[in-house]
Amino acid sequence: MKAIIPVAGAGTKLRPHTYTQPKALIPLAGKTVLSIIVDQLCEAGIKEFIFIVGYLGDKIQDYIRHKYPQLTAHFVHQTDRQGIGHAVRLTRSIINGEEAFVVLGDTICEYDVHEVINSSFSMLGIKKVDDPRDFGVAEMDDDGFIEHVVEKPHIPKSNMALVGLYKIKESDQMFQCLEENIRKGVRSHGEYSITDALDCMIQSGVKFKAFRVENWFDCGRKETLLESNATLFKKFGSKIEEGLHFENTVIIQPVSIAAGCNIKNSIIGPNVAVGENTTIDYSIIKNSIIGSYSNLFDIVLDASLIGSDTEIKGETRTLNIGDNTDIDLG
Repeated sequence: MKAIIPVAGAGTKLRPHTYTQPKALIPLAGKTVLSIIVDQLCEAGIKEFIFIVGYLGDKIQDYIRHKYPQLTAHFVHQTDRQGIGHAVRLTRSIINGEEAFVVLGDTICEYDVHEVINSSFSMLGIKKVDDPRDFGVAEMDDDGFIEHVVEKPHIPKSNMALVGLYKIKESDQMFQCLEENIRKGVRSHGEYSITDALDCMIQSGVKFKAFRVENWFDCGRKETLLESNATLFKKFGSKIEEGLHFENTVIIQPVSIAAGCNIKNSIIGPNVAVGENTTIDYSIIKNSIIGSYSNLFDIVLDASLIGSDTEIKGETRTLNIGDNTDIDLG
């Protein structure tokens, strides 16, 4: 089985951070969104990955090759973003008829990966949501088989949302449906959707079984990203790189502090992730994500997302600041 991970999106809802950093590489509880996904699949035995990259794709490529040199990794460039279905279609020659597990690059879920991979059926991950109109929606029979899927319906007939996990045994049929939809110009909300291709497969007789995920972490917006950061800290725990000493500083767990950080005269935590080589002095920071190579002095931050190479001096604020920024709040 080969994993397909689309990470070509521009991440517009997380700007300004995604102007300089792919959404999949934003730090989260001491890891990155992408590393959590890849680690899950590696632990289940998948060793070959196809990353569909686009905007800032070189950063994804460098990250994977540095962190996961043992993987067989392919990088497919989607230069014209026309939807997930359009992106997945680009991987046909690499999949070459084998089973595929498509995992969207901003989809962090807790589920039994081994059970899904070893199932004799194609499978789609689902989660009950209050308002399914912003998601692909699955309609199921009493035995858990999926009868119909539709992308972002105006009047949903089900509240079971597709979470972005698609295990496909019949990959040739998936690619045939993708090709047919693109040839006919079948779009949902202006894009070629993988949901439409899955429904094409279902109507042609392919059996899909639903599996429910225990937790689904939203990494698409600042507020939900910070909530996911706090929740994932409970799962992964604190991580402070060895050899770091913090002068006159109180650490309130859980926190993640990367290598090369210089922190003094401060209170850090809870639920704070700090990137490498960041300096913090005379500051109080809680419930926040701080990028690498940043310099924070005399600041109080809560519920903030701070990019890399950023300098902040001043007073209490709630901030959403991208990379390469210099701010004086004094």
